[in-house]
Amino acid sequence: MAEITASLVKDLRDKTGAGMMDCKKALAETNGDIEAAVDWLRTKGLAAAAKKAGRVAAEGLVGVAVSGSKGAVVEVNSETDFVAKNDIFQAFVREVSQIALGANGDLDAVAAAPFPGGEGRTVAEQLTHNIATIGENQSLRRAATLEVSQGVVASYVHNAAAEGLGKIGVLVGLESSAPAEVLAPLAKQLAMHIAAANPLALNEDGLDPAVVERERAIAAEKAAASGKPAEIVAKMTEGAIRKFKEEVVLLSQVYVLDGKSKVADVVAAAGKDAGAPVTLIGYVRYQLGEGIEKQTSDFAAEVAAAAGTN
Repeated sequence: MAEITASLVKDLRDKTGAGMMDCKKALAETNGDIEAAVDWLRTKGLAAAAKKAGRVAAEGLVGVAVSGSKGAVVEVNSETDFVAKNDIFQAFVREVSQIALGANGDLDAVAAAPFPGGEGRTVAEQLTHNIATIGENQSLRRAATLEVSQGVVASYVHNAAAEGLGKIGVLVGLESSAPAEVLAPLAKQLAMHIAAANPLALNEDGLDPAVVERERAIAAEKAAASGKPAEIVAKMTEGAIRKFKEEVVLLSQVYVLDGKSKVADVVAAAGKDAGAPVTLIGYVRYQLGEGIEKQTSDFAAEVAAAAGTN
């Protein structure tokens, strides 16, 4: 059996918000597998893991840029939040987001592109130069673009550190023959909704089947624990999956700006008001550090160890 360390218990507690003893039991039941332990806690109703497991685990900035009917979003990571406030770092992320527009979000093409004012350096070489200048490791993590043939692409940055730079960056694409001045406010509001609601996909077809099956397994186990007949358990499970999809699919989410309408209905109503159909064709949402594990340390313990008192 795997050793259940205090740091492992703390990691699980940070992810789920569950009690320490519940976390310890969950890890014991799952042989130290933290992801399995998250699911175990959820089946017992002891964790809101879906809401808490995506906590930011890295520093740096997300940058967005929009030109005409095309937008780009990039993420550049650093070791500390101090670097995110550095003028050199901010200028780098801002330039990279513009370069990503022309490179269609291809990260290799972005890295190989000439860096403006970089004395002949590429983006990758400029990043290396910045690391030496600032004295902290940095990395160009990812980039994406979104484009419409007719309509608008809008952007939104949450927790902005500067214009177009922040902790969460969103792009939204609306296809329509309606005037840009009509579409732009709606696109911006939808981007704000996406930043807050964090959908997993535009529609049900876009959901990762593995994610759905994981939710189904959790729902089925919870339903089975009710002791009801198999046919009732099956209905409970399917009901839970329907609810899950409504909560994570963008078009079926409740619009955060009015708290009652479905996003799909908001878009349809906008088309009627504009006198031309409006289609939400896609979105990109980058949250700084999502999916990255950041090592934490106990500074007091390190000092004590260095002093030989621990």
